[in-house]
Amino acid sequence: MAQKTRRKKKATPLSRRLARAARVAGWAGLFALLGSLLWAAAYRVAPPPGTFVMLERKLSGDRIVHPWTPLEEISPHLVLAVIAAEDSRFCLHQGFDLDAIGTALEEARDGRRRRGASTISQQTAKNAFLWNGGGWPRKAVEAWFTALVETFWTKRRIMEVYLNVAEWGDGLFGAEAAAQARFGKRAKDLTPREAALLAAVLPSPNKWRVDPPGPYVRARAAMLRKRMEIVRRDGLAACVLG
Repeated sequence: MAQKTRRKKKATPLSRRLARAARVAGWAGLFALLGSLLWAAAYRVAPPPGTFVMLERKLSGDRIVHPWTPLEEISPHLVLAVIAAEDSRFCLHQGFDLDAIGTALEEARDGRRRRGASTISQQTAKNAFLWNGGGWPRKAVEAWFTALVETFWTKRRIMEVYLNVAEWGDGLFGAEAAAQARFGKRAKDLTPREAALLAAVLPSPNKWRVDPPGPYVRARAAMLRKRMEIVRRDGLAACVLG
């Protein structure tokens, strides 16, 4: 009996520590949940002052250029171009393109080159709230923020934030910074060709150049010009442009 009593007394402090740790984890999870809700709700109306990617670039010594520009002051050609380039089903899905995800998984299973399945909503969530990099934990948080922006924001707002925090290389963030640096004009004055060139380099803005564009960027931009017409004709940008 004495031995059993001693074992019970030794187990009690451990159980208390586990219970305390569970309470701390529960409160931390609750604060994280409420914080993410408030953060997403704030960005529904307030421009993001910066992103983790901007901070990373700044710490690397880059000069950051990030003027905020309302969607009304950005050329509709650029809206058509990024939808054509990044997410043709942007107006049709609720943040996740299940068809694209299925195709990407099938290609990965067959050993072919993996096709990106990230939507504009997902990219906006990543750029506005998170950092570059992979890993399932970060992907899970990205999915959570994607659901939040699709819940709290309109499609127009998602596109507005996306076009203002997207990176275009050389420390340029947002359509206004890219348009002025690459073409010497305001974002609202971009031509279809210029918009297609900017959209063409979005996957690797620090690798591919617009000024001057190489053969690959020129060919991709020409392809995007044709797809922009399809996006316009089929109303695939109606949720943004009306």
